[in-house]
Amino acid sequence: MRTVGVEEELLLVSATTGEPLAVSAAVLAAAAQGRDEHEQGGGGDDPQGGFEKELHQEQLEFATRPVSDMGELRAEIVRWRGDAARYAKEAGARVAALATSPLPVDPSRNFGRRYLWMAEQFALTTQEQLTCGCHVHVSVESDEEGVAVLDRIRPWLSLLNAISGNSPFWGGQDSGYSSYRSRVWNRLPSAGPYEPFGSAEGYHERVRDMLATGVLRDPGMVYFDARLSHNYPTVEIRVADVCLEPDTTVLVATLARGLVQTAADAWRAGEPPARIPATLLRLASWRAARSGLRGPLLDPRTMRETPAEVALEALLEHTDPALRACGDRDRAHRALAALLAQGGGAQRQRDLQRGGCDLGEVVRECVRITAGDDA
Repeated sequence: MRTVGVEEELLLVSATTGEPLAVSAAVLAAAAQGRDEHEQGGGGDDPQGGFEKELHQEQLEFATRPVSDMGELRAEIVRWRGDAARYAKEAGARVAALATSPLPVDPSRNFGRRYLWMAEQFALTTQEQLTCGCHVHVSVESDEEGVAVLDRIRPWLSLLNAISGNSPFWGGQDSGYSSYRSRVWNRLPSAGPYEPFGSAEGYHERVRDMLATGVLRDPGMVYFDARLSHNYPTVEIRVADVCLEPDTTVLVATLARGLVQTAADAWRAGEPPARIPATLLRLASWRAARSGLRGPLLDPRTMRETPAEVALEALLEHTDPALRACGDRDRAHRALAALLAQGGGAQRQRDLQRGGCDLGEVVRECVRITAGDDA
């Protein structure tokens, strides 16, 4: 069974105002001290994974270890979010699983040559990238299999963005989008949908050509919606907002693995990928970011508008054999039904505001949910 790992980016915010705080260095120092104490106390077998800095000092990223069981993945996410909340509190902050800051912010870039290069190259676009995503890594056997997967999952990726939408507010106002993070992220020159690569050599040649332009500094700046990881033997799916609820993250990861397995099976059976141009996939991406779970969405089979429930049912049908084989089918159906009934992160944030909360109170409530205190 394929393993799955998740990277989540979290906002560091004030416990009183909800405004982002530039304290990632202090949080990472607290985390490093906590790990040292754990190892000195005989806990040297701590699982892989850990915290890292991100582009801005108002962010913190963690990575889970790769697992094959989705219940175990959920436990990993809850554990790392709890650790993040504890270390942030030691630094005088809180963590919120929000893909953008609802409140206005002037982000503070982290130190380092790579981040300085980005600031000089991409200018205001870099400054605007206080956005928090969720990246899902699914194991593959080879680059050849990985690229076959990339070529075949393209039409379905926008639906994962719709499911995860958790960034309705930007700069103190409602953006009108479910995932405004994805719109900000796609301002970067290499971000978004991609054309089929055809083979592993075709993929690597494309990356080499992109780097040769001088627009990008390194392979880590190839920000396709999905790519071969340059660190692990995985396909890295990068379209999702960080999700407010761990159960939504697990749903995204479950469906991501289902898509990867379905694509790999189709490749082995000799089925060619759908030849949908990236121009249409960009429209599907925009539609998903704008509408989220309210719909309409573009049906990946036809590239025509359809109710969200119809498009998402098509996703479940498409991945059904893979979900069954992994024992994930019932979990995925229940989780998606609950999400459609209750609304996702974007809807929950808007409901809080419409219920009388100001945006600072919205953030503080999301801090509570992120820490696992949701009733």
